[in-house]
Amino acid sequence: MPGFGEGGQGVEGGEGAEAGRGGVYVQGTLAGAMRLNLECRLATRVLWPLAEGPYRDEHDLYELARQVPWTLWITPAQTLRVDVSARRSPLTSLNFAALRIKDAVCDHLREATGARPSVDVQRPDLPLVLFVGEDHAALYVDTSGEPLFKRGWREDTGEAPLKETLAAAMLAATGWRGRAEDGPLLDPMCGAGTIVIEAAQLACGIAPGSQRRFAFERLAPFKPHLPAWREMQAAARARVHPARVPLIAGDVSFRMTDFAARNAERAGVRAAIEFKTVDALERSAPAARGTMILNPPYGERIEAKGRGSARGLPAEGGTPSRPGAAREGFEPGTGAATFFASLAAQWKREYAGWTAWVLSPEMRLPSLMRLKESRRVPLWNGPIECRLFRFDLVAGSAREDRPPPAAG
Repeated sequence: MPGFGEGGQGVEGGEGAEAGRGGVYVQGTLAGAMRLNLECRLATRVLWPLAEGPYRDEHDLYELARQVPWTLWITPAQTLRVDVSARRSPLTSLNFAALRIKDAVCDHLREATGARPSVDVQRPDLPLVLFVGEDHAALYVDTSGEPLFKRGWREDTGEAPLKETLAAAMLAATGWRGRAEDGPLLDPMCGAGTIVIEAAQLACGIAPGSQRRFAFERLAPFKPHLPAWREMQAAARARVHPARVPLIAGDVSFRMTDFAARNAERAGVRAAIEFKTVDALERSAPAARGTMILNPPYGERIEAKGRGSARGLPAEGGTPSRPGAAREGFEPGTGAATFFASLAAQWKREYAGWTAWVLSPEMRLPSLMRLKESRRVPLWNGPIECRLFRFDLVAGSAREDRPPPAAG
C-alpha cells in the first residue's frame, strides 16, 4: 500500500518513489512507514493514505471519510484531530471541512460501538490530514505526530533557529556524509548548532528519529508490528559509532556557542564536535582542506555582536517573521554587504582549497562577495525562497575586484 512523505525537501529512499506536489509517494508496508519515521532526515511527516476521490463540497468530503473502516484505527476511548491543507479549493471554510471529517469518524464509531471519540488538538491518538485541491481530496493518517524536524534534542535556540530537516537537506546537497574521504566540516556561524549537530549525527550513524516518539505507536494497525519496531530501534542504537572526521563549529556569541554545545550534548554528539567562540572574520582554517557550510544571519533587525558582524543581523540565520524581510539589508554600502565582502576576503586569505556552501535568500550574494559560485541549489527556509551557493575557494579573487552591483 502506498505511503506519502509530506513536506520538507524530499524523502530518502523508498521503493517506487514518485515525486508529487508537496511530497514524495513511496510503495511500502506498515513496517516501511515505521522505518521512514525512524530514518528519514528530509521529510516533515510520513502519511498513510486512507481515502481519495473527487469532491464538490463538504458533503462529498463527509461521504469520502465514511468509506474508511474507522474501528480499525480508533476506539471511542481515544482522541483525534483533523488538519486541512488546501490548494485552489472552492471551499469557503477549511475549519468546516475538518469538522465534516471529524463528524464522519464520530458517526461511524457511534453506529458501530454506541460511543464516539473526543477531539484533542495537542496530542491526539489519531492525527488525520486532509488535502483538498480544485476537485480532488485525499485523506491520510499522520503516522509521525509531531513534525519530523522535531528530533527530540533541541531545547536551546536563537532568535531564528533553522529546522533540522533544512539542515539535512543542505548536507544532502553538498554530498558530505561524514565519511573519511569527505574531510572536516566547519560551521563558523553555528547559532544554536543545528547544521553541525545534524552533520555529527549523520557522521556517527545516529538515526534522526531515535530520540522521540511517534503517533503510530498508539495506532491499532501498527500494534502487532511494535516488536519489529523495537528491533529497528535497537539496531539503530547498535550501529552508532564515533565520527571519522573532525566537526568544528563556533559563533561570535558566547551565548549561542553555549546553546549549541548543550544541544549537542542532548543529541549525543557533544564529543564529536569542537566548539569555539570566535568571530568568523578572525577564524583561521582548521585544516588544509575541508567543507564549510553555513546559514549566515539575515532578515529582520536583530543586534549581533563582534568585530565582523554586520549591525542588525540576527544571532543565527533562519526564517524572518516577514518573507520580504529576508532580502532587506543586502544593498551596497549597508552593514550586511560590507560584512559579506569582508567574509569573502577572509576566505581568500585563509581558506584556499576549501569548499564553502552558503544558504541565502539574496540571489546576488556571489556578486556581493565578489566570488564565482559553481552551484546554486534552490531550497526553502520556511516561506523564504533561498539558494545554497557553492564556492570553490582559491587564494586571491575569483572574479574582478569591482564594486557590487547597484540595486534595481
